[in-house]
Amino acid sequence: MSLGARPRAVLASLGALGLALAAAASPASAAGGTPTTPTQLFDGYRHCSTDADRPSYRWAGEGLVVEGMPDTTDTTGNSPVGVRYQTWPVNDPTRITTVTRDHATPGFEAPATLPGSALADGQTYAWQAQTVVGDAVSDWSAPCYVTIDNTRPANAPTITSPNYPPDVWNKGGEPVEFTLSAGGADDVEGFEFTWQQDLPVIGTSIGDYGVPQPVDPYSYTSYRKRADALGGSATLSLVPPSGSGPMTLWVRSLDRAYNTSAITRYSFLVSSAAPTVTPAVPKPEFGEPTGFTLRPDPELQAKSPIVSYSVQTLGGQNNRTFEVAAGADGTATVELVLDGVYGENLQVTSKSANGWVSSAAWWSSSYDTTPTVASDAYPENGSSGGVGVPGTFTFTPKVKDVESYTYTFNNGDPEVTVPADTDHTASVDWTPASDGWYDLTVYATTRSGIQLAPYDYFFTVN
Repeated sequence: MSLGARPRAVLASLGALGLALAAAASPASAAGGTPTTPTQLFDGYRHCSTDADRPSYRWAGEGLVVEGMPDTTDTTGNSPVGVRYQTWPVNDPTRITTVTRDHATPGFEAPATLPGSALADGQTYAWQAQTVVGDAVSDWSAPCYVTIDNTRPANAPTITSPNYPPDVWNKGGEPVEFTLSAGGADDVEGFEFTWQQDLPVIGTSIGDYGVPQPVDPYSYTSYRKRADALGGSATLSLVPPSGSGPMTLWVRSLDRAYNTSAITRYSFLVSSAAPTVTPAVPKPEFGEPTGFTLRPDPELQAKSPIVSYSVQTLGGQNNRTFEVAAGADGTATVELVLDGVYGENLQVTSKSANGWVSSAAWWSSSYDTTPTVASDAYPENGSSGGVGVPGTFTFTPKVKDVESYTYTFNNGDPEVTVPADTDHTASVDWTPASDGWYDLTVYATTRSGIQLAPYDYFFTVN
């Protein structure tokens, strides 16, 4: 449930719960027991303040949702009760506005809305609640104090950074230091920020018995920070979401009612500082274990030691991402079996002790894993032989450990698999039943079960 202008949807759902329970019970006047003072008092789905010198601040442009939990001394029944709420300006206690909820369930929150027409922007109000059972009423609850704030901060925040100037290329490796200021708006309590353009929404979940579960929004330190004083500033130390390229931080101010200011953005550029990826041999073979050495960008290593690498494999039989610990000098080694039938790519980023993640280094290989096909009687791309003239076709691998070959003459014909000889080749005899153009498709399968790339061998029968 989001705060601000959206609480009515939650009120509707809670109201439906109370009405559904009430529909199955007798009228409020039939409730048993003595009414007790409501507990669990909330306004705007947040804890109310019972301190007159420290009122809460709430937006009430469409009214203010207030709620308490009514109850009675009857612990055996569940007959509905009523709840009465009244509010008044603290500077004029005679101007009382009363709102009544006629059907509520004992032991459940009973929300009601104080009308926005009775709540002036900038004015401080007291409100209280009592349980009603027929002609009997409980004592009033202790007053809650709330100041209505329907006005968003007048100015957008300002953003500065001492180590990443805006709109120029900066060398990365260190968290970005930001100072956020209220921009002259004296009611700013804190700031909301994100590397995405869509800023998060403050919300409150609803727990058992309809009780709101408010959480201090500034406890989400990845998105918000409280100012050092009302209308003051805050400092941030942030690691960008990617290691290089254009970066933008989006920021808006929050007042005590969580009204939001206009958004300010701070854009800067980070140059690439990727690690290097070096194979142990210049051209690794398909399916063979190969060692790789990962080395950090020297400037990143100097600013904060590299502690690990994230390695992602792409194009192989089982793409995966895994972490490799770095040594004291920032280097690491990893052994990989490259088994992409057309080739394989590695994407590697380094992570510094201060949390900085570098831009990605790419390393790639390409392989031709198709078999070689040869025939004296029916040469490739030639026209020869004839109907009833037999021919032999020999399959030879380009990679190691081939166990079998699968072939078909013309797409749609049944596939045939033949085992490879001890030298990993195979030969098949074939006699055409008709003349014309033929497409012999062949692929090999390795001992480990990898199906290699197919090869198309074209020829014409006279």
